[in-house]
Parts: sequence; C-alpha cells; structure tokens
Amino acid sequence: MIIAIDGPAGSGKSSTAKAVATSLGFQHLDSGAFYRTLTLAAVGAGIPTDQWPHLSLEDLDALAVAAHPSTRGYRFTIDGRDVTGGIRSDVVNASVSLMARVPTVRHWLLGRLRAAATTDLVADGRDMGTVVFPDADLKIFLTANAAERALRRLRERGTTEPADADVAAETARLLERDRLDSERDVAPLRQAADATVLDTSDLDFDEQVARIVALARERGQVDETSPGR
Repeated sequence: MIIAIDGPAGSGKSSTAKAVATSLGFQHLDSGAFYRTLTLAAVGAGIPTDQWPHLSLEDLDALAVAAHPSTRGYRFTIDGRDVTGGIRSDVVNASVSLMARVPTVRHWLLGRLRAAATTDLVADGRDMGTVVFPDADLKIFLTANAAERALRRLRERGTTEPADADVAAETARLLERDRLDSERDVAPLRQAADATVLDTSDLDFDEQVARIVALARERGQVDETSPGR
C-alpha cells in the first residue's frame, strides 16, 4: 500500500508521515530529505546557485549522494559521510526550493523515489500524489493557514514563545516558498484531484495522525492486528 501526503511548506508533512508510518508499520519516504541532501552537497561542493539549473545527470551523480533504508525511514550520505542530521540547516532551508525547481534534479530523483516503493510506504512531499505515485492507494493534501504553519516551524526550531514579528517574518517566508513551489514549471505544488484535503489549523498532532491512519484502514488494506500496527 502506498500513502502519498502532499502539502505546502510547514504543513507538517514529514513529521505526520513519519508518525503515520510508525502507527501502520510502514516505511516512511521523506522526499524533501532527498532534495535537501542534494542541496547540501551542491553547497558543500561550492556550486553557485545560479549554476544549479544547468546541472547535468553526470553532475548530480558526481555529488555522491545516497539514501540508505533504516528503521522505518532513510539515512542520507554524501560521499559516504552521514549527513542526515545536517540537512535541515538554515543554509539548506534557504536554497532547497531552488534545487527542487531544477528539471534535471527532479528527473534524477524520480526513479530513485519510485524504486523505494518495495514495501508498504508513506511518502510525503509536494508531488507525491500527482507525479511520483499517481496511483497511490491513498492521497492526502495536508495544509494549514500560513500563520499556524509559521508558528509550528518556529517551535520546531526551538522557539517556544515566538514574538509576533518572528511569526510575521516566517509567515512571509512560507508564503514566498508556496509561490515558488506552485509556480515552478516542473511538478508544481498542487492538490491531486483524488486527494483528501486535511486542514490541520485547528487539529493537534495526534488528531491529524489519527485521521490519516483511520482513512488508511478504511481502504481495507491495513490489518489492525498486524505487528506494529
């Protein structure tokens, strides 16, 4: 079974998908982590961002990025060095959208993402249900209002009581990211026609996870008595 979870920046796709995968005993595929690792590799290699649109498949191979299945997810390496803990840095956050807009990058990753679907899977990103897994058994479009997404993003970074100015600034950044993701030529952010929209603005984390798990079980392909489920 494949569950595809898409949505805008800061909607909690990755954390929600990971929790859903754990609840169901599925593998978690965080597509954004692949783009983040490529971004970190390009920055580390000293490739200017204005050169990224000209990266070839050979250039991407040379970055020596690899994903390795681990417990319920993946760890990422660059030239054999584990960088999983460093792919959500401010440097990566500032540039990952630029990397995700490069057609060659999306082509390079498409096969790798699909190749991961060798078991029951919860995949999250911005085009999981529209491009990568168009035949997914369950598609979720996860969203929340921009201010709520900004607040959650700041709290993820350790700011327990963010100031109004910080929330406003982060809201502006997220809206700009939404614009870039929605307007890109290749695989833009959009809701799949057969996706279930889940607005989590007024839901706590456990509630949104529970709703997706319930939808998966309604599809009749999840055995509630199976180990880990």
